[in-house]
Amino acid sequence: MELILKQDVENVGFKDDVVTVKNGYGRNFLIPQGVAVLATTSAKKVLAETLKQRAFKEEKLIKDATKIADALKALEIKISAKTGEKDKLFGSVNNIDVAAALEKAGNAIDKKFIKVEGGNVKRLGKYNAAVRLHRAVIVDLTFEVIAEAK
Repeated sequence: MELILKQDVENVGFKDDVVTVKNGYGRNFLIPQGVAVLATTSAKKVLAETLKQRAFKEEKLIKDATKIADALKALEIKISAKTGEKDKLFGSVNNIDVAAALEKAGNAIDKKFIKVEGGNVKRLGKYNAAVRLHRAVIVDLTFEVIAEAK
């Protein structure tokens, strides 16, 4: 079943993409939730016209996202966490903690656009996270988990 996405859907596609999904997923979840519409020929023509008009705005968004990406690459992010024996953390560090650290540094980025490699961090050390600022701009961010001062 071919659908046009009205918003970004994890592991399916981005807004205004024409995607092919299984019939049940499209009919029972995506369309009733208002996330997608059927990709009829008329809907595809309307989408093509909309994308053509949006191309100029898209360039500006990519430029802005690239500027933010350069600023993020220059940051040194250190997240402090309580530790136990042998550098093991009480709890874990995840995308929410990385988003909070970025906000402290002056860059407010939504937590859903941050993916920490391996999901949750449970030990001290350096780790990587992928930050998606735009569908075409993804930044690899390095952060360090350090022990909280006692």
